[in-house]
Amino acid sequence: MIQHAEAINRSVQVVNLDPAAEHFNYPVMADIRELIQVDDVMEDDTLRFGPNGGLVFCMEYFASNFDWLEESLGHVEDDYILFDCPGQIELYTHLPVMKQLVEQLQQWEFRVCGVFLVDSQFMVESFKFISGVMAALSAMVSLEIPQVNIMTKMDLLNPKAKKEIEKYLDPDMYSMMEDSSISLRSQKFKKLTKAICGLIDDYSMVRFLPFDRTDEEGINIVLQHIDFSIQYGEDLEFKEPKEVEEEPSNTNYDEFFQDRVDS
Repeated sequence: MIQHAEAINRSVQVVNLDPAAEHFNYPVMADIRELIQVDDVMEDDTLRFGPNGGLVFCMEYFASNFDWLEESLGHVEDDYILFDCPGQIELYTHLPVMKQLVEQLQQWEFRVCGVFLVDSQFMVESFKFISGVMAALSAMVSLEIPQVNIMTKMDLLNPKAKKEIEKYLDPDMYSMMEDSSISLRSQKFKKLTKAICGLIDDYSMVRFLPFDRTDEEGINIVLQHIDFSIQYGEDLEFKEPKEVEEEPSNTNYDEFFQDRVDS
C-alpha cells in the first residue's frame, strides 16, 4: 500500500502499533516499541506473561499513555495515516483498548476507518469463511466505525483456489449453506448455522474486497473504498469507488486509515 501511494505521488504515513512486530520494510513516523515491547514484558520476572498476555498488557499500557501517541503524531494538518495494529481478535471484540484508541483519535479530529484483514488462504472453506465473517462483524459492532473488509494474499492462491474464492467476495449465504449441508449432521447446529447465515445475508453487513499485492488496479480500488468511507479529499471532486472486476484484486493485517479534518 505504501509503495502504491508513492507510485501515485500521494503521502501516506505509517504508525506501528504492534508491540510484537519484528521488522518492516517501510519507514514509520511512530513505533509503539519505543514505548513498550512484548519481549520486555515477557522477560519481566514480576509479570510472567506469555505472548498473548504480554500483548494485552502492552496495549493496555499504551491506552493509558495516549499522550505518547499525540506527541509522536504532531499537529500537521491533512494527515493520512495508516495505523498498523496487532491481529489478535480479542483486542477488537471484548477488550476496550482499540475502542479507546478510536475515540481518542476522533477527539483529535481524525476520521477513522477500520480495515479488517483476513487471510484468503483461510477463507477457502465455507465454515471457515463464516467464522471470518463473524469475526469481522464482531469488530465492526465493537468499534462502531466504517469498516472495509479485505481478503489478503490473493496473489498466493493457485488459479483453482482463486476461482473458488470468488464466491466468497460477495456471498449468497443461503446457497453456501446448501452447498455445505452434507457436513451439517446435527440438526441443532444446522439451525444455528442457518440463523447466522440469515443475519449476514439479510442485512448485507459484510462483504470482502480482494487484495493482490501484484495488482495495482486492485490496490487502488481498495484505497478508493477507504477514501470514500472517510470522505478523504471532500473539497475535491470525488469519484464513487469502482466495483471489483471479474478477476479478484486485493490487502493484509489489522489497520486503520485516518484523515485529519481541518479545524
